[in-house]
Amino acid sequence: MHPKFTHIAIMGNPLDAAALETVATLVDDLRSRSVAIEVSSKLPAPPAPARHSKVDDAELPASADLVIAVGGDGTMLYAARHASAHGVPVLGINRGRLGFLADIRPEEISESLGAVLEGNFVSETRMLLRAEILRGRQAVAAGFAVNDVVIKRRETARMLDYRTVVDGQFVNTHGGDGFIAATPTGSTAYALSCGGPIIEPGLDAIVLAPICPHTLADRPIVIPGSSTTEVEVLRNHDTDADVSCDGELIGGLGAGDLLRIVPAERRIELIHPPGYDYYSVLRSKLYWGHDRRVREAEPE
Repeated sequence: MHPKFTHIAIMGNPLDAAALETVATLVDDLRSRSVAIEVSSKLPAPPAPARHSKVDDAELPASADLVIAVGGDGTMLYAARHASAHGVPVLGINRGRLGFLADIRPEEISESLGAVLEGNFVSETRMLLRAEILRGRQAVAAGFAVNDVVIKRRETARMLDYRTVVDGQFVNTHGGDGFIAATPTGSTAYALSCGGPIIEPGLDAIVLAPICPHTLADRPIVIPGSSTTEVEVLRNHDTDADVSCDGELIGGLGAGDLLRIVPAERRIELIHPPGYDYYSVLRSKLYWGHDRRVREAEPE
């Protein structure tokens, strides 16, 4: 048993029957290994000797050496934000559709988990973003993002007008549905559908991508990962916006409010089973090199 992992915390989607089934399988497998097991209080009570956590998920990683997230990439993002606050690595078991982050299939649990717990794994660290909504000079909301910080117009057919500044330098005035600031991890998510580039996770960079821009020349750009980005909603049409981090709403942004996005001081360590290959993941998830006719014939 690798000395690094002796206390394992398990998180998962409590509304996903497939994920709950896999959590039970995972606990059964871990019971045969010399590790302490603690399961999120949001999940059904596990069989002994696994313990049901008595703390919120935000504090669950505090006493763990490894967090295992069971579900799709949304569950991985959720677990990663909580684990990063305590410097604890995350391993993902995929019960979702894409699985860019959660890369162990349910049928591989015993073999892959055994290898990881014996010290045979691939480890990598990835950057996070911190978003802060300023009203006047007062911070009224904040959040962390593994994937992206997104601004979207709120329930209106009118365009959202906003201006962007990077490291104190004016970039552009925009009109459209919103704006994305994405990490390299998030470059294969929402930003990709807005025409943004795929950024290799090891790079220290941020993608800034307008959502459905009114001007076709308003294109995504890549800036240094150390940069501070500020977004201000302009006083046109009285259109307000919502700000989310990894899909979770953190607050509203009105005319004159300022959203400041900075690289977070914390990072997240992801653990992968042996043989992990980022480019193989891209080929698999984006169907690179696949015959289009085969892809279109595949069932959902």
